Amino acid sequence: MEIKQATRIQTSVLNGLEKKILVWMAERQPRWVTSNFLSFIGFVGAVVIAIGFILSDKNINYLWISSLGLLINWYGDSMDGTLARVRNTQRPLFGYYLDHILDGVNESIMFIGAGISALMHMPLALLVLLLYLLITINVSINAHLRREFKLTYLKLGPTEFRIAIIIANTVMIFSEKVRNFIWNIEIFNHEVALTAFDCLAIALIVLLLLIFIVTVVTDLKYYNEVDPPKAWK
Repeated sequence: MEIKQATRIQTSVLNGLEKKILVWMAERQPRWVTSNFLSFIGFVGAVVIAIGFILSDKNINYLWISSLGLLINWYGDSMDGTLARVRNTQRPLFGYYLDHILDGVNESIMFIGAGISALMHMPLALLVLLLYLLITINVSINAHLRREFKLTYLKLGPTEFRIAIIIANTVMIFSEKVRNFIWNIEIFNHEVALTAFDCLAIALIVLLLLIFIVTVVTDLKYYNEVDPPKAWK
């Protein structure tokens, strides 16, 4: 059975440096470390992220645990495919399926963890998650139809996103002003108090929504050209 892999489109800011680091690390992994093991490590990292968010209600310094989870998640999620390519042990079908299923599970755990905590309102966390999953679905469809697997948008990818969250966590830990920030707004005659993380989530929602709309419009235009409507007789 011939398997044609989709072309990976990776144009993030840190892509060049990250590739070199990942290959260097992959070449030095013990033999017992496998791609599947690393995928599991990525899942563990997502759980640690959620635990850190939830425990931050008791003490803001628990956000260090969340930041550690982001590093663990990066190691597992970014290294699994690199290790397979370095060792020439790729499993295009199994690996693609496992990686994307775990991506959805991991992101769900992370955002729901943030929504459970006092850092972010649950509806905002779920809206960010929804938009992320919609973009992921679009990526998977294009990987199947166009053989293009797009990993970045606006020069930003998962690694840049993790770094941004680590920076936000650090600012929250050290800045009492940011930690205590509250923006009271009225929505449908109900007053809602938005935290700094809520404002970050709103900015992310706007960005993801714009990316999704532009991407879908662009893809529809492409598919309309390669698969034009047929005249009915």
